[in-house]
Amino acid sequence: MGVIKKLAGSVREYKKPALITVILMILEVIIEVTIPFMTANLINSIQSTGGVDMKELLATGGLLIVMACLSLTCGGLGGYTCAKASSGFSKNLRSDVFERIQNFGFENIDKFSSASLVTRLTTDASNVQMSFMMLIRTAIRSPLMFIFSIIMSYLLGGVLAATFVVVIPILVFGLLMISRKAMPAFRRVFKKYDKLNESIEENVRGMRVVKGFSREDYEKEKFGKASENIRFDFTKAERIIALNTPLMQFCMYFNMIFILWVGSKIALTTSGTVVNIGHISAMLNYGMQILMSLMMLSMIYVMLTMSAESARRICEVLDEKSTLTNPETPLTIVQDGSITFENVSFKYSKEAKRFALENINVNIKSGMTVGIIGGTGSSKSTLVQLIPRLYDTTEGSVKVGGVDVREYDVKSLRDSVAMVLQKNLLFAGTINENLRWGNEEATQEEIIEACRLAQADDFVKSFPDGYETHIEQGGTNVSGGQKQRLCIARALLKKPKVLILDDSTSAVDTKTDAFIREGFKSYIPQTTKIIIAQRITSVQDADLIIVMDNGKIESMGTHDELLKMSEIYKEVYEQQIGGVKYED
Repeated sequence: MGVIKKLAGSVREYKKPALITVILMILEVIIEVTIPFMTANLINSIQSTGGVDMKELLATGGLLIVMACLSLTCGGLGGYTCAKASSGFSKNLRSDVFERIQNFGFENIDKFSSASLVTRLTTDASNVQMSFMMLIRTAIRSPLMFIFSIIMSYLLGGVLAATFVVVIPILVFGLLMISRKAMPAFRRVFKKYDKLNESIEENVRGMRVVKGFSREDYEKEKFGKASENIRFDFTKAERIIALNTPLMQFCMYFNMIFILWVGSKIALTTSGTVVNIGHISAMLNYGMQILMSLMMLSMIYVMLTMSAESARRICEVLDEKSTLTNPETPLTIVQDGSITFENVSFKYSKEAKRFALENINVNIKSGMTVGIIGGTGSSKSTLVQLIPRLYDTTEGSVKVGGVDVREYDVKSLRDSVAMVLQKNLLFAGTINENLRWGNEEATQEEIIEACRLAQADDFVKSFPDGYETHIEQGGTNVSGGQKQRLCIARALLKKPKVLILDDSTSAVDTKTDAFIREGFKSYIPQTTKIIIAQRITSVQDADLIIVMDNGKIESMGTHDELLKMSEIYKEVYEQQIGGVKYED
């Protein structure tokens, strides 16, 4: 019930078409149940009078045509309103899930793989949409048709209705057993969809690596196995579900034979006083309606059981509470770019056994240029991700502008911090559109200036369409260095109080790197600049250099100071300048 209540919140403005669908289905059932009754009365009337009364025949026939048209109209309109309600519900549901994901902190996202989130937004949402469509249409129509047909059968057929005492339990038991056997296979499929999507995502993103190492055959085999696992489970489930048809046919033919044989016998022996031709005709129609209703109910049961797993997976995302929340009265103005780490320790989850960062204490004044250097896995990126609250500290506090980052409105804080990530990402669209992510209101002159400072203007102008050049998804039609420079220009357009470059000049040469850093001094002198780098030349002119080692600060100071006191820094320096040892 909790899952249903949670999902019902996504119906919203589509409650009206959903309700109209239910009403139309009720009307359609009433009309369809009445038609066999009227037909039986007409047959009985003809049989009792021994002839055809044309007036009665035309009147009843005309009424039957009108009722058939009304039934068709109700069914058609019901299909339209049902489609409108279910597709609208699905749209809202996907939007709700997507919005929830957008509000997640990195800790929340780490709980779900990206492939799993894609599956929940696509396959799972489609399954829930299908179930909703069945609930407001078929799940209303079939039970009502079943109940009304049973009632009419006993009113008209009398003893002939005894056939349903045999047929219905057999059909219900058989359909339930078939559904129960098929369900485990359907449930397994959803987790395997995650694996399949993950395989596709990895292959597409890493296409260059796959081709570079000639691993196409391996990737094909991996995808083939994931696809085969899904095929196997679906085939197994569908093979079981296919038993519905012979079971249904057995019950249907048994019902027809029983009604025709027993009904004819009773009609002949009682001269039509107990059962007559009209009753037999009506019983055949009602029998078909009852059996088809049960068949549809079994399909509803299968679909609802399948979608129950999808609904649960979607509700997992909707119920997930973001680890990053605004205070009741958040601050919206960041005074300056000063940053203070006070006794900061951090681990990625509460269950983690070790801290990724331990006992970090740093004081950075606004406008300073700070370099961070350290080996792979020393938690350099983790450290800077605490500044815009991509993660929250486990212990201690991070302050920006003299205020704990947890006291700011998250959007206001992130508007004041620009990050150029280690994995640079450009979106499908023009260069201008990508750059305006930094500032939607930026003029063309401001865009060009930012690109000049980021050393991107020359190569952008070399493209035939210049700043209107279309960028493919992920920026696959530009080089790594070009992508990095465009991302830096995008960050500069933001004119932030804090600029973080996470190894974002690794793909450009040292000369270009130096020009970019020189541009920072003139364009954003008051902005605090934090540069994570592997090259000593990228940070040696910084006001403060932090050396990280295994999640801790090994040492801090200027370039000259660190050469004297930090063995790690000194070793990296000597390796990068060609083996020349530093002499104090």
